[in-house]
Amino acid sequence: MKNISLYPADIYQVIDKSLLSENDKLVLNMLYMPIIGNNAVMLYLKLQLEARNTYISCELTHHHLMTSMAMSLDNIKEARLRLEGIGLIKTYYLKGEVNSYIYELYSPVSASEFFSHPIFNVVLYNNVGKTEYNRLLDYFKQPHISLKDYEDITASFDNVFKSRNYTTLELTDEVVVSKNKLLLKYELDYDFDLLVSSIPKEMFNEKCLNKTMKELITNLSFLYEIDPVTMADIIVASLNEKGNIDKEELRKNTRKYYQLNNDNRLPSLIFKTQREYLKSASGDNSRRGRMIKVFENYSPYEFLKAKYKGAKPTDRDMKILENLLIDIKLNPAVVNVLIDYVLKTNNNKLVKAYIDTIAGQWKRSGIETANEAMLLAEKEHKKKYKTEKSTKSKVIPSWFNENIASEETEEENLEFKNFIEEFRK
Repeated sequence: MKNISLYPADIYQVIDKSLLSENDKLVLNMLYMPIIGNNAVMLYLKLQLEARNTYISCELTHHHLMTSMAMSLDNIKEARLRLEGIGLIKTYYLKGEVNSYIYELYSPVSASEFFSHPIFNVVLYNNVGKTEYNRLLDYFKQPHISLKDYEDITASFDNVFKSRNYTTLELTDEVVVSKNKLLLKYELDYDFDLLVSSIPKEMFNEKCLNKTMKELITNLSFLYEIDPVTMADIIVASLNEKGNIDKEELRKNTRKYYQLNNDNRLPSLIFKTQREYLKSASGDNSRRGRMIKVFENYSPYEFLKAKYKGAKPTDRDMKILENLLIDIKLNPAVVNVLIDYVLKTNNNKLVKAYIDTIAGQWKRSGIETANEAMLLAEKEHKKKYKTEKSTKSKVIPSWFNENIASEETEEENLEFKNFIEEFRK
């Protein structure tokens, strides 16, 4: 994901490819909202309203959105990202003296597709609980009338209509508006070669691994955090007598595996950037303030990837991030501070035991923001290296002493510039 600053003067246009119906609005408000939140749904409906009659809106500024929705620019951007992630919006960007955006709206899935979706279905259940989930299911359940004793007497097309020459029709290539949906998009490519090589050839019909099946496996692997080798074992247990993958068995077996290893719990979705109410006040352009913005506005994956100079982090380091976010439940900005601190003070090495010790202390101390994490890291570091001499002999992050330093050395300035440059690539 490319991180681009958004400004009130930036203009945007909406292209509506959703053809939103009243039933779609029900699905958005009742099924999507528990997952993506109220702000995201309200932004989607606002954008759809702006392009409702013509399918393409006029040019508007983001300041217009801020005033008409009574939302901050940061809240609007976070809501937009959630809509992008869930497959309701595609965003296009054009850099200029005034930056331009195109927001392309896509239709939500139907209630039937939602309740059979490998991710949406499970996450909704986990977010709202069994009672509310069953209430929602009953609401959207199609009523059934038995037609067992009835005879189908519907007239056929050719019994009602007859072809006749009237006028000449000139065919054109004009595109008529239609309802469009997006598939979920993943930044990381799933290693299907490793998956296939881990399944005995004599048991598996590789032809069943079509586009739809790959999409299901990718979704399940993301939701349940399952690597290709483990997924191969689950697939083996889900094969039918012809060596094809039984979709329902695959879903069931994947869920069982996850619950067996997670105290019978079901997964949910974690939004990977710092929540708005935990961010620092805008307008602080000091060195420390700019660093805090980096910690707050990048997901831990993006932050670590920048430390890898844009390369994909190792699986081992990804597991460390998952442990901090999912098991210890540290906030994303706090995780970023922790990663930065450990890399700087531990010779660019992420040692799990060392990280877990610090993470445990920060969790017990109730650390929720980047600033709180930075202050505690500095305090504990000074306590560990008591004398001024021993402290100076250690490499420390460039944000140490930012609140008391009166003069900055050339080396500190260079380190700060390097830190900021990592996140401009």
